[in-house]
Amino acid sequence: MNVATAGSGRPVVLLHGFPDSWRLWRDQIRVLAAAGYRVIAPDLRGFGRSSRPPDVADYRMSVLVGDITGLLDSTGVDRAAVVGHDWGAVLAYQLAGGRPERVDRLVVVSVGYPAAAAVSGDPERIQRSGYLRWFLPPGVAERLLPRDDWRLFRDWGWHGVERNTDPDCERQIADLSRPGALTAGLNWYRANLGSAAAADQPVRALVPVLCPTMGVWSSGDQFMAEAQMTRSSDFVTGPWRYERLGCDHWVPVHAAEELGNLLLDFLGGPENPGCG
Repeated sequence: MNVATAGSGRPVVLLHGFPDSWRLWRDQIRVLAAAGYRVIAPDLRGFGRSSRPPDVADYRMSVLVGDITGLLDSTGVDRAAVVGHDWGAVLAYQLAGGRPERVDRLVVVSVGYPAAAAVSGDPERIQRSGYLRWFLPPGVAERLLPRDDWRLFRDWGWHGVERNTDPDCERQIADLSRPGALTAGLNWYRANLGSAAAADQPVRALVPVLCPTMGVWSSGDQFMAEAQMTRSSDFVTGPWRYERLGCDHWVPVHAAEELGNLLLDFLGGPENPGCG
């Protein structure tokens, strides 16, 4: 596992999602380290410079939680504040729910609690998640996304504008173009939303989050409806806070200053254990 670290003090773990790497958090790493936090930002399994196992089963949520608990163990961290975006938010929920002794505060960005995100009959959620129909079958997205210099990826709205020239979009394409990288990223979906998820008991055995939790959603999100975030409060028994920003799905990049300020306020200072 490739890990970016900065600063010293109370630990904060930053978990990115698809199709990113630790670099998604570059602005928050700088802000948190300057404020006296120890920041730990891994390239999650299959992404960035971390290893890319070939099997779908290697990306089950129970395995991914083990990656993060192993990371905490290897860095000598007993408890940390955990911040997750996209799939990183799902992983953060699973970690906080399944291993509550390891998480003292939780921040989830863009994606709500898994059970809330799967509320049946929500037409907005169904409309925004239509891409899953071709993400889940093996080989389909691998053929479609890279065509014509990744035209579908660029036009699809990853960064909120058509034919985007955002350097983060180019960085994502460069990462996904490496051998096996696109399939590795898609395996997060296939292992946890596809037929393989049925074999992963911990995904179904979701438990409430006990620690103070902040949900952050953005009004221009292309993929996730607001309700899946606001309904997450039903699955958090600790104090719940909700913040709504005005950018697209990539909040850590396109609302970097706002998110950094929210994190500093919510985490409560580098000397505060944050147990609430």
